[in-house]
Amino acid sequence: MIRKNIFYSLNLFVRSSIFSILMLIVTILYSFICLAAFPFPLRYRYKLVSIYTSAILWLLKVICRINYQIEGVENISKNRSGVVLSKHQSTWETFFLQGLFHQAAIILKRELLWIPFFGWGLATIDPIAINRSNMSRAMHQIIIKGRKCLEAGRWILVFPEGTRTPPGKVGHYRIGGARLAVATGYPVIPVAHNAGYFWPKRSFIKTPGTIRVVIGPVIKTEGRPAEEVLAKAKYWIEETMLGLVPLQK
Repeated sequence: MIRKNIFYSLNLFVRSSIFSILMLIVTILYSFICLAAFPFPLRYRYKLVSIYTSAILWLLKVICRINYQIEGVENISKNRSGVVLSKHQSTWETFFLQGLFHQAAIILKRELLWIPFFGWGLATIDPIAINRSNMSRAMHQIIIKGRKCLEAGRWILVFPEGTRTPPGKVGHYRIGGARLAVATGYPVIPVAHNAGYFWPKRSFIKTPGTIRVVIGPVIKTEGRPAEEVLAKAKYWIEETMLGLVPLQK
C-alpha cells in the first residue's frame, strides 16, 4: 500500500510538472500573439484568448486527467447578458468561465495586468481593472464601464469573494457585482463549482477527477436592493456547494 501511494504521488507530480511547463510555454507564446492583436476589434482578440483558454483546459484534461461537467446551461440562454457571481476556489474557473459566457468582462484588481505574459494576454480582452485602494472610485468605475459592457452584449464576471477560498470555506462576499446589476437593471446568475478539490489554491499538484459546475437560476434585480440580491446569490451558491463535495475513493 505504501509503495502504491508513493507511485501515485509521483505520478501526480510528474503529470503536474508536465502540465505546468507546457502551460508556461503556451502562455508566453500566446501573450505575444495577443499583443500583436491589440489593434483589432475585441471580438477577434477575445477569440484568440478563447483558443488559449481552451488549449489550457485540453492540456489539463489530457495530462492531469481533470475533466468537467456542467448543469443549468439553459439558465444562460434566457438572457443576452448579465452579471455572473461565481464561487472562487481555483485558477481553473478563470479559464473556464471566459469561454462559457459571451465575451465576459472580468472585474479584477489592476495589479493582475502587470503580471508578465499572463497579464498582457488578459489586458487584450478589456477587463474591468480596478484599484482596490480607492473603493469608492473603483465602484464608480465598475458601474460606468460595466454598463457599457452589458449594453454591448457582454457578460460581467465577478468573483465576489475577491480571492480564492479553499473548499469548505466561505469567503467574505463583496457587494460590487450586485450593485452593478441593480444600478443597470441586468439580472444576476450565480455559479457554483468544486474546482478547488482538483486544482487547489497555491498547490502545484493537480488531482484527477471531474469538476462539477452548476449554473444557477436567474436572479432579477429590478426594485431590489443590492444587499438582497447579493444575499440571494450567496445563499444559492453556498447551499449548492454542500452537494458538490466529491465522493471519497
